[in-house]
Amino acid sequence: MASTDHGVTSPGRAHIEARTLRQDRWWQAPLTTFVVFSAFVVYATVRAFMGRDYYASPYLSPFYSPCLGDCVEGASDFGQPFAWWPLSAALIILVFPLGFRMTCYYYRKAYYRAFWLSPPACGVAEPHQAYSGETRFPLILQNVHRWFWYAAVLVGLVLTFDTVLAFRPMPAEYALGDGETSGIHMGLGTLLMIANIVFIWLYTLSCHSCRHVVGGRLRHFSRHPVRYRLWTWVSRLNESHGKWAWYSLFSVAIVDLYIFLLATGTIQDVRFF
Repeated sequence: MASTDHGVTSPGRAHIEARTLRQDRWWQAPLTTFVVFSAFVVYATVRAFMGRDYYASPYLSPFYSPCLGDCVEGASDFGQPFAWWPLSAALIILVFPLGFRMTCYYYRKAYYRAFWLSPPACGVAEPHQAYSGETRFPLILQNVHRWFWYAAVLVGLVLTFDTVLAFRPMPAEYALGDGETSGIHMGLGTLLMIANIVFIWLYTLSCHSCRHVVGGRLRHFSRHPVRYRLWTWVSRLNESHGKWAWYSLFSVAIVDLYIFLLATGTIQDVRFF
């Protein structure tokens, strides 16, 4: 509620000078979130604006997928309708997965506590004098999260397609032996992309919005057994939504970094067959 009469400084609350009476290291969790999340934001921003070293056949960085701008040869599997775009191709599509994460219920709690200290932890007073929740601009925009979820599903399908393409035979210049390509490619990058897409789907399907889509607005579950089973399954995934959020955050950065190192020639792909 948008009033200064509600919160830890309201007249009805006990007057305690200390910020908190907690004796544990409550500050470790928000500090860790602040450091890790800030590092990811800086890394992702730099990579998004680089506009290069995002494709090392057959691997395409998830930051640039689908590559719809003026992309390097082999990186565009859906054409280049935005070839006229003057900036990095990543900036065309990153708004969708980024919007999904930034409006995510779990991430809201994480960065509200770590960056805005609202509040920094349970039982710890926040420094703000007023509280308006998500009823005013810009936080009212958090309510579009469900629509970003639909976009995230499409992004997940595209990344799944990229993972399948990671099994493509290598070009002749990367082939084993005397210029002959193998029938299928399997490398460390392939395994990283598989792990990444698994975490991406676990994060996407464990979303609160997904839970509402499959089982919301129903009066009688008994009349909708299929949707009830889906709702039950998503609810179980939802219990670990925060874990999948972090795992997928790390996995997408690791895959991009691996592809960057391949594209720059810093390392060679570890080939299995």
